[in-house]
Amino acid sequence: MLKAASLSYEVVIPHCCLLGEGPVWDATNNSICWVDILNGVIHECSPSKNQHLKMPVKDMVGAIALCTSGNFLAALKSGLAFINRASGEVKMLHHPEAHLPENRFNDGKCDPAGRFWVGTMAVSERKEAGSVYMIEKDLSHSVKIAGVTISNGMAWSPDNKTFYFIDTPTFQVVAYDYDLKTGTIKNRRVVITVPKKEGFPDGMTIDSEGMLWIAHWDGWQLARWNPVTGEKLFSIPLPVARITSCTFGGEELQDLFITSASIGLTGKQHEEQPLAGSLFVVRDCGFQGMETNTFEFQKQESTTK
Repeated sequence: MLKAASLSYEVVIPHCCLLGEGPVWDATNNSICWVDILNGVIHECSPSKNQHLKMPVKDMVGAIALCTSGNFLAALKSGLAFINRASGEVKMLHHPEAHLPENRFNDGKCDPAGRFWVGTMAVSERKEAGSVYMIEKDLSHSVKIAGVTISNGMAWSPDNKTFYFIDTPTFQVVAYDYDLKTGTIKNRRVVITVPKKEGFPDGMTIDSEGMLWIAHWDGWQLARWNPVTGEKLFSIPLPVARITSCTFGGEELQDLFITSASIGLTGKQHEEQPLAGSLFVVRDCGFQGMETNTFEFQKQESTTK
């Protein structure tokens, strides 16, 4: 197993999140967007413009997705919401787990058909308290996976036939047969088992070759894995322990953006990891990502409160 020692990282901006997560590349605006879940802030940075925008939403924000309108669909603790990127206005939608106030959303992405998949978890991290939901284009929803503890990485294979998912405490990546037309998943199987010494598997993305890139919480690394063989191909060492997620961006989708967290570190650990919570980028990493899927809302989108 190789270490990608030749791949060097940069800090995108001098800002540290408490729990940075969910990076999304916006090709239209040539910008990277991500969330600070616990501080309730959506961040956007345009590397070419050297611009950093912060959008407080006054609620925990577990994930965001780009809409075809250019605005955000956000998974807030109080429910799903449309967020107008120009004004910051929030339009609350329904909440699939309004009956479970001790839960919050954690990680979500759009599938290749334009539906939003998002997972939940107990704020206390109580075992199997969460679920994974599929939000249809008309905002109706269905449960896709029940009994989830910490819902994390999601990815779809380049041929749109496989859905990959991580429930972090299991140390496993599971795969399902995926039907693009209906969103049906079946035939669950374990494709990767991460050794505990490597850190917890957290967020995830996929490249054009079908290989999975996994953020290792408390593992000090981002690693590329083969879901066919279960083999770890190589890792990119990073200067912080709590790596949370990743996505490809840039004009050719060859820049690898990596989020991290500072939550839970002791004073000494903060001193040892001054960059904890930073957004990193590995430019021209030698691999290419997949285009960002967007949410295709079927009704007239409004952003008034």
